[in-house]
Amino acid sequence: MRNSQRKLFIMIIPAFVLLILFVYFPIVKGGVVAFQNYNLFDLTNVHFIGLDNFKAVITDRNFNFWRICLNTVLWIFVSLFFQFVLGFGLALLMRKPFKGRGIYSALVFYPWAVSGFAIGLVWAWMFNGQFGMINDLLMRLGIINNNIGFLSDPKFAMMSVIIANVWYGVPFFAIMLLAALQSVPKELYEAAEIDGATKLRQLFDVTIPYIKPTIISTTLLRTMWIMNFPEIIYGMTGGGPANSTNILATLMINKIYKFYDYGQGAAIGFIIMSVLFVYAFFYLRLTSSKEVVL
Repeated sequence: MRNSQRKLFIMIIPAFVLLILFVYFPIVKGGVVAFQNYNLFDLTNVHFIGLDNFKAVITDRNFNFWRICLNTVLWIFVSLFFQFVLGFGLALLMRKPFKGRGIYSALVFYPWAVSGFAIGLVWAWMFNGQFGMINDLLMRLGIINNNIGFLSDPKFAMMSVIIANVWYGVPFFAIMLLAALQSVPKELYEAAEIDGATKLRQLFDVTIPYIKPTIISTTLLRTMWIMNFPEIIYGMTGGGPANSTNILATLMINKIYKFYDYGQGAAIGFIIMSVLFVYAFFYLRLTSSKEVVL
């Protein structure tokens, strides 16, 4: 027994080494850099500066930090709401076999296999204010008379990137919730029908309580991914116009790759990680409950 345990320990050593090198070390290093003056234009002056990076990020006049925080909240929860509702609806539609189900499923799940940045470029072309397909379609339908600058007008820019993000994220919920729906025992629905429950009542009294653990885990994971998912915004607007689509993740990228300020970029990353940790802690505390007895 000791020999088998020793062999098992030896076999998992490479996994621990990889985790330390590529996950934990970058996290610790980023946490250290967040409290240092670390700019690529002045690498000879790297030193500890305490909370100055955080103060600089919050008081930066070029980037309204609190507006960006509001954009982040809007980006996350509006995207999450529509991704979940549409994904759940598609999962319900695909739960029972029908003709052409395989082709339909492939079309639904396809966006999840495409690069987020590539999707941003495609949607940027569709929302183009001069020759975009969306403007052309709206004008043909008689809804508008003049082209709308979806990505150049701050009033429409955030809505445009959220629409693209919703389109991208729906397949994730459809895949995960479809798998959960297929695990619900048919006997529960038969018993509910005998008791006179309607389809809507079965949905809220049988289906949702049974797949509640999947709903909790998928919404938590998707919230984290959306907050750390700047590719679509970067491909469509780059955070503009006038910071109207800037979120914390795009601000972090701008600080690093446009201003080469790794200290402030790491400080923003530290803020993102802290917010997600607090959110996950309270979310799991609020949603945790005893197993539902049906």
